[in-house]
Amino acid sequence: MNTYTIGVPKEIKTDEYRVAMIPVGVEELTRAGHRVLIQAGAGQGSGIADEQYSANGAEIVGAAAEIWARSDLIVKVKEPLHPEWPMLRRGQIVFTYFHFAADRDLTDAVMKSGITAIAYETIKDKHGNLPLLTPMSEVAGRMSIQEGAKFLERPFEGRGILLGGVPGVLPANVVVLGAGIVGANAAKTAAGLGANVILLDINLDRLRYIDDVMPTNVTTLYSDRHNIVDSLSRADLLIGAVLIPGAKAPRLVRRDDLKRMPKRAVIIDVAIDQGGCVETARPTTHSKPTYIEEDVVHYCVTNMPGAVGRTSTYALTNVTLPYVLQLAKHGYADAIRQSAALAQGVNIHQGKVTSPAVADTFNLPCAAV
Repeated sequence: MNTYTIGVPKEIKTDEYRVAMIPVGVEELTRAGHRVLIQAGAGQGSGIADEQYSANGAEIVGAAAEIWARSDLIVKVKEPLHPEWPMLRRGQIVFTYFHFAADRDLTDAVMKSGITAIAYETIKDKHGNLPLLTPMSEVAGRMSIQEGAKFLERPFEGRGILLGGVPGVLPANVVVLGAGIVGANAAKTAAGLGANVILLDINLDRLRYIDDVMPTNVTTLYSDRHNIVDSLSRADLLIGAVLIPGAKAPRLVRRDDLKRMPKRAVIIDVAIDQGGCVETARPTTHSKPTYIEEDVVHYCVTNMPGAVGRTSTYALTNVTLPYVLQLAKHGYADAIRQSAALAQGVNIHQGKVTSPAVADTFNLPCAAV
């Protein structure tokens, strides 16, 4: 049996409150004979004290550099940021959200480091689902409406519209691009608040399903250029929920299209992690979440679920822990041989890109896993 040292550093991305492991994960791993290192304070943003980790067998380590230096397997939430790149160690496995297609510098740094990068967002199960992306997509979809409703308020420079309206006054019009997990959760939440919702997608089977299960204030529409532009003219709130797994998001909304939207409408581009589906979208943070372009409020926070750290941490670790256990038990080679899902998560291995989507994005050669 392999004996692994698993390290969980504290996330350093601005306003990121999630942590990659909860105490039950530590217990499972240590009971299986592995060593778990948790950086001091890593769980604080999710309401988990160091003592809860140590009570379940973790070693609490003060410095991030020591975590990276001692660990065979690093488990994180967000991609390694620039200050962490020098700590990447050849032969090490790093298991986290990477979103390489949105960041060439990160891709180059990880290739140069020689680590094995296994990305949560490209792991697919036998049904073609994305089990490690799904819970965060559920959170982001619901949050997109929560945040959109807030930034439609006039003090936040929005149109001054209540999403659900009141008797005698029309509700807001919400347009959702993409009927996947993010889009469906956004539509359901907006509809529950009483908004009129238009949900667009190119998958007619998905739209038929959505049409069956959603309330009557959700209208499905085939996503083509004309329908998108026409819908924008009535959109008080636009949700960008388009996803091509592992690849850069398609730009469905152009700068000139924003001139069709009502003044001080709001855009929440959830696809910003993969580059954004709106031409004018650029990454923002929870501390400074919005900016205005073409008289439209843009919210493009790259780690939306990080704001609700406790909910997100537990939702994420529910699905990541089985894969961590698999990697620790079998080691990299055997684990990906036994798990096709895990193999699809390998984006870069020892300097070579192994994800077709990432390779296509940057015109790089693609190696076999």
